[in-house]
Order: sequence, then C-alpha cells, then structure tokens
Amino acid sequence: MTFTRPEPPYYAVIISSALNDEDLDGYDAMSERMAELGARQPGYLGRESQTGPDGRELLVIYYTDAESIAAWKQDPEHLEAQRLGKERWYADYRIEVARVERAYGFERA
Repeated sequence: MTFTRPEPPYYAVIISSALNDEDLDGYDAMSERMAELGARQPGYLGRESQTGPDGRELLVIYYTDAESIAAWKQDPEHLEAQRLGKERWYADYRIEVARVERAYGFERA
C-alpha cells in the first residue's frame, strides 16, 4: 500500500515474522480483521509489507505518535489476536518500534 507520510518525526512498528506450518486455521481471517481494525485506530498512517521467498513476512506499520502504538497494543481484539498468534500461528516474530527522525526518497516522474 502506498500512502503519504507526514513530515518527521513519526513512528514505525517493524514486525518480522514466520508462520508455524502446523496450524494456520483462522489466521487469514484474523490477519484481515487486524489490518481493517488497525487502520481505524487514531494515529494510524498506513502500512507496507513484503513476504520473502522463505515465507518470512516483514510488515511496517506507521503511526503519528508512541501513544497511538500503545493504545493499539491494548485493543481487546488485538490482544486476542496476539494470544492466538503466540499459541498457534507464529513460529517466531520480532517487533521493533522506531521513531523516524529523517525521511527522504526519490520517485521517477
């Protein structure tokens, strides 16, 4: 998904994950629900993701501030998704939260 980022500073939640191959029942529906619900959260700016040839996913979700990230982490439906992810769906994951101080890029016209 392409979106317009604000001028820094803003925040990025970087999630690197690998799914458990054994029990993915319900994962796709929950993943779609979390993307939909997360996009409605105050402070949400957008998201980008890539899946590598080995199946690992790299997801970056952007927010205006740290308080928005903390509030989303405590959302009741999100808490349930986190629980199920740990119990059933993920082989591993790592989450990093970064404050973006500078941003620049190039886009061919």
